[in-house]
Amino acid sequence: MNVSIKPRGVAWLFEATSPDAVFSPEKLTDEHRLIRRTADEFVAHEVMPAVDRLESKDWDFVRGLVRKCGDLGLIGTDVPEQFDGLALDKVSSLIVSESVGRLPSWAVTFGGQTGLSITPVLCFGTPEQKQKYLPRLVSGEMIGAYALSETGSGSDALGARCRAVRQQDGSFILSGEKMWITNGGFADVFTVFAKVHDDGPSAGGDPGGKFTAFLVERAFPGVSTGREEHKLGLHGSSTVPLNLQEVRLPADAVLGKIGKGHKVAFNVLNYGRFKLAAMCSGGARFVIAESAKYASERRQFGRTLGEFGAIRYKLAEMTAREYAVESMLFRIAGLLDSAIAGRDDAAAALSALEEFAVEASIVKVAGSEMLDYVVDENV
Repeated sequence: MNVSIKPRGVAWLFEATSPDAVFSPEKLTDEHRLIRRTADEFVAHEVMPAVDRLESKDWDFVRGLVRKCGDLGLIGTDVPEQFDGLALDKVSSLIVSESVGRLPSWAVTFGGQTGLSITPVLCFGTPEQKQKYLPRLVSGEMIGAYALSETGSGSDALGARCRAVRQQDGSFILSGEKMWITNGGFADVFTVFAKVHDDGPSAGGDPGGKFTAFLVERAFPGVSTGREEHKLGLHGSSTVPLNLQEVRLPADAVLGKIGKGHKVAFNVLNYGRFKLAAMCSGGARFVIAESAKYASERRQFGRTLGEFGAIRYKLAEMTAREYAVESMLFRIAGLLDSAIAGRDDAAAALSALEEFAVEASIVKVAGSEMLDYVVDENV
């Protein structure tokens, strides 16, 4: 009897793996190639020519780009069809993330919509929450944002001081401030993390509160955002503080379970790390192509730069490092798809994200360090 064994997280540390069990770009299907072509053409024709408009913070224009992405199906590649997604695999999502990585500002905006806004609702939302938010997030009609960080709790997310005081009727009064919110300047709905208390407001942060996720709409009274941050880079992405002044939330605004906000926060970030690494890979590939083109055209001492050994070495080293990260990404995507195979429910996706959290973290570090190396060598 043949028994199908699901892959396990970090098994690569202590188990031999058959080459046939590793997903690689050579195994891409015609459908995968069509998705890549669609994403590449969208970025080349719609995004790259509009850098100035993005960096001038024309958020109406950015919303329009997100909507066009939705029309092409690029936002909901791995979202079930019942919520207007394409119900495709994680490899497809990886491919799209690589394509959008060509322009970092746009990649951040796109990632905030797909990885940080859709994933929490898809994995932890109630049927009613999914039906209310997912179709509009997938289409790009609604923009989402993820509000976890505070001035005193960045890496220590569980140290949040934002408070949600539960009322006798089951509703909550939410107060606090969140910082560095991607897409925050034009988002319609925020995934906000706060500590739930049953005893009314008190001074300071009470460590006894139950860390919980909420879905908070901009239209709710008391919700506002501050001025755009003046960043060193990523000028075409929105980064703002989120102010919450006694915002009354209905009982059904809770995302997941009260006191289990850490499961929402950390699993969403697991998938976000994987997608961010894919964007780093796509960005590096674009930069390498531009540098190779320049090296073939620029002439010094009677020959092109590409004919000099030192330049050839630089190009080869950059390509090898990018290829290594790309290989890691496709293997992880294959592992996620194998873990989910035969199921399309949120529990399967969540289980896979938890299982391969270490791999997602490793490839994110490898991807960002590789991109840093590639950009530095190009300069």
